[in-house]
Amino acid sequence: MDGKPLGCTVRSAEATKYHPTMNTGESFVLNRLVPCLVMLGLIIAGGWSGSVATADEKGAAWKDLFNGQNLSGWQVVGEPTDCWAVTDGKLHPTTKGGWLSTDQQYANFEIELEFMLASGSNSGLFLRAPHTGRTSRTGMEIQLIDEKSEKYADLQGWQKTGAIYHVQAPREDAFTAAGKWQSLRVRAEGRQLTVWLNKTRIVDANLDAYPDQDNEHPGLKRPSGYIGLQNYGGREIQFRKVRLRELP
Repeated sequence: MDGKPLGCTVRSAEATKYHPTMNTGESFVLNRLVPCLVMLGLIIAGGWSGSVATADEKGAAWKDLFNGQNLSGWQVVGEPTDCWAVTDGKLHPTTKGGWLSTDQQYANFEIELEFMLASGSNSGLFLRAPHTGRTSRTGMEIQLIDEKSEKYADLQGWQKTGAIYHVQAPREDAFTAAGKWQSLRVRAEGRQLTVWLNKTRIVDANLDAYPDQDNEHPGLKRPSGYIGLQNYGGREIQFRKVRLRELP
């Protein structure tokens, strides 16, 4: 968790020396006892759970986008439409076809999920996307790819896992391996987009910083849209634990 835990102020010996213009008794009460008494009152009242919300934690409650059982809350965009399924609590494409879109559109949000790529496979997470056009351009795509496969030995930075596809490369490689569950977290807040791969922050992008991409990537300017899972060609990727919270 980012931020510092709530606690009582600790002052150095130098900071608590007697000073002719300071009433040391009043200073002690105001600077040390009051915060502790406030904390004690919260604990007694049951209003403190042991942690304090930081700016990074503020927002609506988390909600599951995938219920682990069926495609409720999702729709397939493109043909064929019967190309996604749920098996043993995992969401995956079954054959090449349309991409999977949320029913609802989102503007500012944080999304977390776990994914597992088959060897040599490729997929992506669509953000703020419409249901028309080339989704990685009319919206945005966070790339998911087995970058350690020999088949992708010549990838450019913007093609690697966690990249804003064709726009921004990750600043470091946090990909582990195909055949293993990995975690992805994306925060879209206004014009700022942040990506964590396996708990490592790899992209921190101001979406206004790419004026040369305005024509090819109009999706960078979109304030809201659908969230989607790319179908690159059959059961090459699985998703689980997909959840989201909206931000102010």
